[in-house]
Amino acid sequence: MPESASSLGFRMPAEWERHEATWIGWPHNASDWPGKMAAIPWVYAEIVRKLAQGEVVRTLVNSGAHERRARAVLARSGVPRERVEFLRFPTNRGWTRDFGPCFLRRTGPRSPAEVAIARFRFTAWAKYPDWKKDDRIPERVARRFRLKVFRARAGDRDVVLEGGSIDVNGRGTLLTTEECLLDPRVQVRNPALGRRELEDVLRACLGVTNVLWLGRGIVGDDTHGHVDDLCRFVGPRTVVLCRETDPRDANYRALEENRERLEGMRAEDGAKLEVIALPMPAPLYCDGTRLPASYANFYAANAAVLVPTFNDQNDRVALGLLAELFRDRPVVGIHAVDLVWGLGTIHCLTQQQPAP
Repeated sequence: MPESASSLGFRMPAEWERHEATWIGWPHNASDWPGKMAAIPWVYAEIVRKLAQGEVVRTLVNSGAHERRARAVLARSGVPRERVEFLRFPTNRGWTRDFGPCFLRRTGPRSPAEVAIARFRFTAWAKYPDWKKDDRIPERVARRFRLKVFRARAGDRDVVLEGGSIDVNGRGTLLTTEECLLDPRVQVRNPALGRRELEDVLRACLGVTNVLWLGRGIVGDDTHGHVDDLCRFVGPRTVVLCRETDPRDANYRALEENRERLEGMRAEDGAKLEVIALPMPAPLYCDGTRLPASYANFYAANAAVLVPTFNDQNDRVALGLLAELFRDRPVVGIHAVDLVWGLGTIHCLTQQQPAP
């Protein structure tokens, strides 16, 4: 039986730990942003401009022509060429958080520092038919950078999991939702696996010891319950949880139920979690469908914490709250009203590669 990542000392670091690079997929699928595609590369460019101040940005493109278009937008936006690396690995979409490599790191006195990949399968959120190019990305990255790969398996089955469905504190605790990973009827990723089997896989592949299950995600989330639109670690024992104050809002009940669950949860060392309420913006819609606008979809990069903003009165509140929690780097708002038409924002399109 092959050795697991955790048995060899690998773990998934917390997002705020030092990065070697951030991975993105340059946008190209116009169906993701109906009527908004012309604006999206410029939003990406602003994100890359902020990321590049503290780390390399590794960018997936479909072709030479795709790369040239990306370079032109980045140059006009003032992004230094030397801070962006392009890899011609074709994708179906640009949501790199979910299909990109799930990077692990091993450090310690008895083993050399090393980065590896936990290889989960990707099937487009068990919803869309076009996903095979995306699903090949982790292996292509592993070959390009000569990284060890640990396949996520349960018995004789490969395990399907998207990066946005989990969040870790880097010390052994992982957050996820029952709606995403355990629903037996809607967008079912792993029909043969239950809670215990999935927890075993997460422990073996990501080096976690403590799995915390929230209930449902927010309304409008195309992924059916990703935790990165809902609740995020901001410290080893501190989480921010979205909170809706209007009892008439469709998110109110689910968010309150998750708050009640968290009150009884503990970190891997038994310490009680500090739960900080993160406001919700007012609802946004596209063709009558509610969009998953959430400040929880922030990304903690080396040089800044990038937070989606929505021309909302709570933008300032959310930015101020996160600035109090991340005191070692600036907290920067990124206009995301156009971006969220794609049913995701900043965290959904980024994937961190830890520094070795």
